[in-house]
Amino acid sequence: MVIAGKTGRWLRRLAPERKYVRKDLIAGLPGAISSVPDGMAASVLAGVNPVHGLYASIFGPIGGGLTASTRLMVITTTSAAALAAGSAVAAVPDEERSRALFLLTMIAGALMVLAGIAKLGRYTRFVPHSVMIGFLSGVSANIIFGQLPDLVGAEADGPFALAKAWDLLMHPGRIQAGATIAGLSALVLLVVLGRTRLAVYSTLIAMLVPTIAAALLGADSIPRVSDVGEIPSGLPAPVLPHLADFSLSLLAGAFAVAALVLVQGAGVSEAAPNPDRSRSDPNQDFVAQGVGNLLAGLFRGQPVGGSVGQTALNLSAGASTRWASIFCGLWMAVLLLLFSGLVGTVVMATLAAVLIFAAIGSFRIGDVRAILRTGRISQIAVIATFLATLFLPVAAAVGFGLVLSLLMQLNQEAIDLRVVELTPRENGLFVEKPARRQLESRQVVLLDVYGSLFYAGARTLQARLPDPGHAQSPAVVLRLRGRVLLGATAFAVFADYAQRLDAAGGRLFLSGVDPAVLEQIRRNRTVEDGTGVRIFEADDVVGESSLEAYHAANNWLATRD
Repeated sequence: MVIAGKTGRWLRRLAPERKYVRKDLIAGLPGAISSVPDGMAASVLAGVNPVHGLYASIFGPIGGGLTASTRLMVITTTSAAALAAGSAVAAVPDEERSRALFLLTMIAGALMVLAGIAKLGRYTRFVPHSVMIGFLSGVSANIIFGQLPDLVGAEADGPFALAKAWDLLMHPGRIQAGATIAGLSALVLLVVLGRTRLAVYSTLIAMLVPTIAAALLGADSIPRVSDVGEIPSGLPAPVLPHLADFSLSLLAGAFAVAALVLVQGAGVSEAAPNPDRSRSDPNQDFVAQGVGNLLAGLFRGQPVGGSVGQTALNLSAGASTRWASIFCGLWMAVLLLLFSGLVGTVVMATLAAVLIFAAIGSFRIGDVRAILRTGRISQIAVIATFLATLFLPVAAAVGFGLVLSLLMQLNQEAIDLRVVELTPRENGLFVEKPARRQLESRQVVLLDVYGSLFYAGARTLQARLPDPGHAQSPAVVLRLRGRVLLGATAFAVFADYAQRLDAAGGRLFLSGVDPAVLEQIRRNRTVEDGTGVRIFEADDVVGESSLEAYHAANNWLATRD
């Protein structure tokens, strides 16, 4: 009965509100129209029949719209996900590639659902801005270089997009005049219409006008969508994936797609707040994108994720509830039912033009300039990630970006750590100054630490603590207030410093210790082992335990006379 009650409440929350139905129904139509060229172009990036991008544009928005916490986010095909998926299935034979793509999509969807259930949403903030901008810039460059051959109707060989563009440059005789004219015409239309009231429909117009012109002129030699594969009529039936298509490279590709989609989706949810100002749940959005991918893969679609462009279009079209996204998918189904026979006649060069135009527009030059002005670490991160995306498979580039993110986090923790010396005043306040390098005999030094004490941060603390050197009976009070969890490295550093002080006849005092940290120290057993370390727990009065430890250290020194 409880489950039935929860299900009923969930269904009532999903039910469309009558006052918004008409508005959302209208708002979903522009998104569906623009999804036609976008979905087909995404399939071109993935290296499969363009119809699979259209299928994904039906079921991604429906599945995602029903389950997303960010109610105006549109979950559909994205260039980054398509490029990652295409890289993962590039080595699969043509006749098996589509099946492998469906399996990859469903594996990626399952990974996203698991990530949401495991509440991994908070970890998206650990991806540095410089790494993400470097990767997205590399994706845009890959799209441009990779689509140049299709733009001019030429064949090009190479292990990666830049190599294919170079091969095209070295063999200009392969260029087809008709395809080039069609592609360049589409680019001109995109540029011109993008500045008019027809901007919402510019991609569709840029695709249709050259295609119609080529048909009227009888230019049959220009490559068309039907050359890639047969375009079936009607809507797809559900098809279970073939587990025989599974491989480790496919699994790696699914992880890459999931990582990309989740990080991008987190950014989209921030840019599309809920109308009632309720907070979005990143973990629920993870699940929603997973559901969108599971449905897309089941119905022969390719990977989907939170789309920046489609979400922005959804907002500008006046969407009010999640049903605008759902209606977008339903409108897409209607368009495919009515016009599936025309899809195969579309000139491939126009799809290449759509992709190139979108890739150029997605370059965030302002962000890149800001990062390059920020500092050496950020410069290295953005450039290294950009180059890795250009020259490595997308899955490897994503892995490189994640490792680089972790290394940057650890490096930042180490760099940000600062040790200061506090001198108590009579009024109970403290004067702060840089920590001394060497301890002096028979003096008490009160130290505070700014920064993380995990991993490299703890080792940085070890290098910056004042050296006992030749001092006799030095006493050090190390303030730890505000730290509720420490790692084994920090305890090893405390134990080592306590032993060095003990060897000089001195003693270590730890103040402001949280009860949870004290429990860790008791379990660890190395910090207090034979060195006489004294511990003072934190209380509600800030600084009181440190003053108590400071006075205790002075009293201890007095007993050494």
